[in-house]
Amino acid sequence: MTRSNSNHRKHNTPQALNAYVKSICDIMRRGGAAGALQYVPELTWMLFLRILDEREENELQAANAVGENFTPSLAAPYRWRDWAAPHGTKRVELQMGGALGAVKQFVDGELLPYLRNLENQPHATARQKVISEVFSSVERTRIDTERNLLDILDKVDALSEANVDQTHIFTLSQVYEGLLLNMGAKNNDGGQFYTPREVIRAIVRVVNPQIGGTVYDPCCGTGGFLAEAFEYMQPRVTSGEHIEQLKTRTFYGREKENLVYPIALANLVLHGIDEPHIWHGNTLTNRVEYDGLFQHAPAQYDYILTNPPFGGKEGKDAQTNFAYKTGATQVLFLQHVIAALKDGGACGIVLDEGVLFRTNETAFVQTKRKLLDECEVYCIVSLPSGVFLQAGGGVKTNLLFFTKGAPTESIWYYDLAHVKITKKQPLTLAHFENFFELLPTRAESEYSWNVKLADLKSKNFDLKAVNPRAKMETDTRTPSELYEIIETKQRELSDALARLKAM
Repeated sequence: MTRSNSNHRKHNTPQALNAYVKSICDIMRRGGAAGALQYVPELTWMLFLRILDEREENELQAANAVGENFTPSLAAPYRWRDWAAPHGTKRVELQMGGALGAVKQFVDGELLPYLRNLENQPHATARQKVISEVFSSVERTRIDTERNLLDILDKVDALSEANVDQTHIFTLSQVYEGLLLNMGAKNNDGGQFYTPREVIRAIVRVVNPQIGGTVYDPCCGTGGFLAEAFEYMQPRVTSGEHIEQLKTRTFYGREKENLVYPIALANLVLHGIDEPHIWHGNTLTNRVEYDGLFQHAPAQYDYILTNPPFGGKEGKDAQTNFAYKTGATQVLFLQHVIAALKDGGACGIVLDEGVLFRTNETAFVQTKRKLLDECEVYCIVSLPSGVFLQAGGGVKTNLLFFTKGAPTESIWYYDLAHVKITKKQPLTLAHFENFFELLPTRAESEYSWNVKLADLKSKNFDLKAVNPRAKMETDTRTPSELYEIIETKQRELSDALARLKAM
């Protein structure tokens, strides 16, 4: 049971809940958090504390029911119910005191320092360490006035399990995914951290992670792959041991960006992962910012799900850690993934098309040769060029699926490049239906074909998907028509050059 929220309106549809969350973001925008890169982190820590408070209250009552002890992660008056809830004892005390901006001063001067320091307490629990890391870069609230802050707190307080109809609409964690999409909208920097949810779902479905295995993302961003893997695996739970393993000993990741690292932790906790083992630092240079949540991480993993950043350039401090030297970030990540995957392990990875077809740089060719020698690349899916438009990227991408421990003999390709994708018509799981149907037998069709390893070697490991059955557009223009077009263009060019010379 949770404390009563009978005074709050129940959100019975996805539209109603999304509109409600948008109304919170509107207050944040007018209160000083102008863009998504500002208001999403702010709303992140508030939602995190709200849901943590409700979860720990449920856990306390469950423990009491069976006569067990339970110690909450936060002491009074730092629990949400104390200082943020409309009738919380600390909030009432602060407002009764009459000091101008008392709640805001409490948040900045007492609450946030307390939360950041939790991990330094004697015998700090794993959850307390996660809480500290969520608040590692939150120095103060971005909200400008007491009134705006109180309005936001009241609205966030109304977001609870009691007021969200879980049977008919998305859960709060899925609504939160929409907020993360906002970080990738309008070509802002947040786009590098967001992979479309439907692409993630397709990858997870193919890799098919099983309970008992470890799941890893070396550049996890906001945690989308790990969260989706948890959602995929959770229905397969059959025992209390499974639940414990899934929530505490399954999910591992690394993230470099200071802005995104705490959001990833909060996102995974909101999905129900009690102990997300996220390493804060640069995966490629191995330079660590914080590894307290990664202390007992394995050296290799059963499943790797990832989307390395495209187009990045790494210096020598990163390249020295890899056998094949290159500044191309995605090629170094591919080498890291091969090393981090267990024998018998499975991987699904997003790679830009340049990695597949480039044969003019030694490290590209060597990395692909190593991949084919040590792993069975059983499938490559060619995605449409507009898949990442909402995240601010128009790069042509592919999905690679492979298992480690045996060499590649042939690769089954599936072509989705013909699908027309726009911001209003994104790629959906429905576009993958025929792919899912053909994958088990790797059958050939209008959009699928097999290529033997010998053919790939003869092309110096150019792995680009080139559909041999693609319909080529026939040019029906006559030679005289083409000649006339060329003459016209030449006259236009001559006229332009003459005008330029006269100027």
